[in-house]
Amino acid sequence: MSRKTSETPKHIVIDARIRRASTGRPVDRLVEFLEDLDHVNHYTILVQPDDPWKMRAGNFQTLPCPFPQFSFNPMDQVKFAWQLYRLKPDLVHFTMTQQPLLYFNRHIVTMTHDLTMLEFVRRGTTPVPVYKFKMALYRFLLWWGHHKSEKIIVPTNGVKKELIAYQPFTKPKIEVVYEAGAIAAQGKAVQPKGVDGEYITYVGTVFPHKNAFKLIEAFDILHAERPNLKLVFVGKMEKHREELRVWAKNRPSYKNIVFTGFIPDEALKWVFEHCKAYVFASLSEGWGLPPLEAMAYGVPVASSNASVMPEVLGDAAHYFDPRDVEDMAQKIGEVLDDKQLRERLIKAGYAQNKKYSWEKMAEETLSIYRKILNEK
Repeated sequence: MSRKTSETPKHIVIDARIRRASTGRPVDRLVEFLEDLDHVNHYTILVQPDDPWKMRAGNFQTLPCPFPQFSFNPMDQVKFAWQLYRLKPDLVHFTMTQQPLLYFNRHIVTMTHDLTMLEFVRRGTTPVPVYKFKMALYRFLLWWGHHKSEKIIVPTNGVKKELIAYQPFTKPKIEVVYEAGAIAAQGKAVQPKGVDGEYITYVGTVFPHKNAFKLIEAFDILHAERPNLKLVFVGKMEKHREELRVWAKNRPSYKNIVFTGFIPDEALKWVFEHCKAYVFASLSEGWGLPPLEAMAYGVPVASSNASVMPEVLGDAAHYFDPRDVEDMAQKIGEVLDDKQLRERLIKAGYAQNKKYSWEKMAEETLSIYRKILNEK
């Protein structure tokens, strides 16, 4: 519902260039619900030039922003800042730590979900000097963005604690705004090729902090006791996933590991509806949407006890030490075999998922906007 108010309309710019990426779902949902919540202020939504996104509300408009995210190109920096200054906004919301260094007017930032980049990013084939230079630039951007921002929105209290430990000056600026769970997809479910029988699954990227190598090691143990059990990895076949697949070829359980690649929503629906358990072995997260999505489908979840997962999942997951493959295998096995545990997790999962909503996230974010705009 919109709120009747006598406040003077303000101009708010939201940088939503990331909205089509998996990490951009929060800003996509934020704008969607803001259109229903705020009929007073005027909004300009910055999008990538090829993004066809259309606004429903008359006080919202999209504007192409042709500059790459995280660009240190001097011309990109100058032109992006100049685009913002010309818009004459009362407030800019940067939805990742990506704001131009030369923009000094009022703005807030939604931090890049967590501090994973600082600990788990791989150098790969990048020369050491270049890698160190890039990481130094990233740390500077993180510091500069947080230093200039009036408020810093983070998704959990766990991330708030991490950020304060890393940058103590951010403490009075931080606002915790929980994101949301998921809703089970409607429509027909279609079985994807190669997925059948009894299986556990993981959906998402396999970046280093996702701990996928340890998950396969734990699956080796499970496979020895349950030779018909499969492990299904769902997600686009990019560099990290191909590295994982090549490494897995030498594991004893390899013939029972399925890499589906990218699959459409109707196939993902089938995967969730038929899997025996969802496993989330991550070492670092800011929120943790995939296990909440599994819970929406009535799938019992076995999860890492690291980072923010206990805060987000509560008592709706069966936790394991993500660095201990034997503990991981044991806890997954308990979820598979203990009927009472499974029933409890499924019931608790439905309840936990319903605690969160994108509408509430948008309401709390709008409250932050209004608080800042009403300050002199």
